Amino acid sequence: MSESFIEYEAAERIATITLNRPQAANAQTLELLDELDGAWRRAAADPDVRVIILQANGRHFSAGHDIKGVGASGDVGGTGDGNENGQQPSWTLAGIYEIEAKRFLEYSLRWRNVPKPSIAAVQGVCISGGLLLCWPCDLILAADNATFSDPVVNMGIGGVEYHGHTWELGARKAKELLFTGRKMDAYEAERVGMVNRVVPLDELRPATRELAEQIAQMHPFALRQAKRAVNQTLDVQGFYAAVQSVFDIHQTGHGHALSESGLPFLLLLDGMKARIGK
Repeated sequence: MSESFIEYEAAERIATITLNRPQAANAQTLELLDELDGAWRRAAADPDVRVIILQANGRHFSAGHDIKGVGASGDVGGTGDGNENGQQPSWTLAGIYEIEAKRFLEYSLRWRNVPKPSIAAVQGVCISGGLLLCWPCDLILAADNATFSDPVVNMGIGGVEYHGHTWELGARKAKELLFTGRKMDAYEAERVGMVNRVVPLDELRPATRELAEQIAQMHPFALRQAKRAVNQTLDVQGFYAAVQSVFDIHQTGHGHALSESGLPFLLLLDGMKARIGK
């Protein structure tokens, strides 16, 4: 029996999806993302569910993509050739694009457009790929120890695959965080409007549940239409087209890294870890 990385519970009109890989700071393997997408689909299809909560077990919400797992398996864009001899997989840009278009773009857009309100409860670090999990949610509650960052410029990439940065932070703040790789604490995230509310860590889950219960009392069709009104306005302003275009820009980062190193990213992980620690 394969290991499960996601917990799912539905009760009292609320579906709770929980990332459950705490020993790895909920870093995302492809298997975890596939299982997570299944949980989102389950909640979306359940007529008794009116609100969806996304939360995480352990100290951290998510440390982003599991680069170690990807590099060893060749799952993202690699043929897997030579792995039995301990060699690196043979990477192709076409393979990388295919996998990332599904797991990192299609999934996040689908979760964003689920016609039910969703709330992310974030504690600890939310790094790069972790943003692809919380940004699609309609509301974000953050513990007072939460931090948000996307330091992948240190890996030769111009930003994570789902470019919510400009929309969530504003253009100048988005550039600052991308250029420097620094982390944003929960209070700054609240000030710029990315986070709805900051609460003490031990109150994060109760506060999230309380908000979900309040929303679940509303008429489900009205909630659906209210969400559609806001999302559609953003799309008319260019959100959907921009996210698609910037995904292709992201792929040029992989192409450049492949041309220089044969790997889909430049191995500047020491610099990245140093930035995350600041």
